[in-house]
Amino acid sequence: MGRVEGKVALVTGGGSGLGAADCEALAREGATVVVTDVKLEPALAVADRIGNGALAMALDVSDEAQWIAVMQEIEARFGRLDVLVNNAGVVLNADVEDTTLEQYRWVNAIMSDGVFLGCKHAIPLMNRNDGGSIINMSSTGALLGYPIFFAYSAAKGAVRAMTKSIAVMCQEKGYKIRCNSVHPGAIETPMVQTAEGRAPQEVAEGVLPPGTPGHPKDVAALVLFLASDESRFINGAEMVIDNGVTIRPF
Repeated sequence: MGRVEGKVALVTGGGSGLGAADCEALAREGATVVVTDVKLEPALAVADRIGNGALAMALDVSDEAQWIAVMQEIEARFGRLDVLVNNAGVVLNADVEDTTLEQYRWVNAIMSDGVFLGCKHAIPLMNRNDGGSIINMSSTGALLGYPIFFAYSAAKGAVRAMTKSIAVMCQEKGYKIRCNSVHPGAIETPMVQTAEGRAPQEVAEGVLPPGTPGHPKDVAALVLFLASDESRFINGAEMVIDNGVTIRPF
């Protein structure tokens, strides 16, 4: 217990799915979690459930003014930010021919612009204290060719590249801030269920066979590790968590 004791962590898209699991894992190990979501109600529900002084805030990650307001509130309340989990995301089922420019910009505004804005405005606050850990949620979509998830993959590829740029910049400027990307495969979340057009399904315990989805807690365990000081020597890495999907020859 206490792997992130005393840390203040901000999670975007924290009202459901991977974000909610991240919030739960961080709070369980001692962090004060700022649960943000574009919809306040689910964020409030998660904050109430995890306790430990959790704060719920509405945040449209594509809106810079809202990011500035959230960071100001965190500094006023807690005086610091130690962990940023850029998790908010959407999915669009369309290949490049069927994706409109409006749709492309919408997806990238949330998952590419949102990560950029989060990092841009978290870094100064982190740097004013003891540094911190930025965890950017990317995807195996940034590593493999998924025609049907064109805009999603483009955004996640941008997240992968931004992460490495930020990691090197922080080192060069002497900031004690690490930045890593997480690349899940299929995880049993509402977003994946919607993308696949199916009902929720149970995820078994133990080692899972290939082709079955993982559980949000599997990703949350990795996020918790990257948020903790245990991962101090991991920086600019792309952490793949996909049960071997990306290494299979077919």
